[in-house]
Amino acid sequence: MAGRVRVLMTYFPSKGKETAFLRILKKHRRALKKARLVAAEPPRVWRASDKATGRKYYVEMFAWRSSRAPREAYETPEVRALWASMEPLLESMEVGILKPVKLSP
Repeated sequence: MAGRVRVLMTYFPSKGKETAFLRILKKHRRALKKARLVAAEPPRVWRASDKATGRKYYVEMFAWRSSRAPREAYETPEVRALWASMEPLLESMEVGILKPVKLSP
């Protein structure tokens, strides 16, 4: 099994849908944990706003337990159902795979 994969998710909820989105995001973490798809460390979530436009969004950082876990999530009915209920609440979503960068002193 390959090592864990760190992910940075950026969610842009539609106006007026933030509360519903956050309820699903809480359920999402529980579902991923129950299916043993994520690393033990808890996710970190931030509410952010664009300095220029004021647009509000959320950033979540977590780690899949392996490189196969995202595919396994698509095969997990409870997770897929949560993704389906999250989609209409979002204007858009970005998925970033994080890889460490070594900077020279």
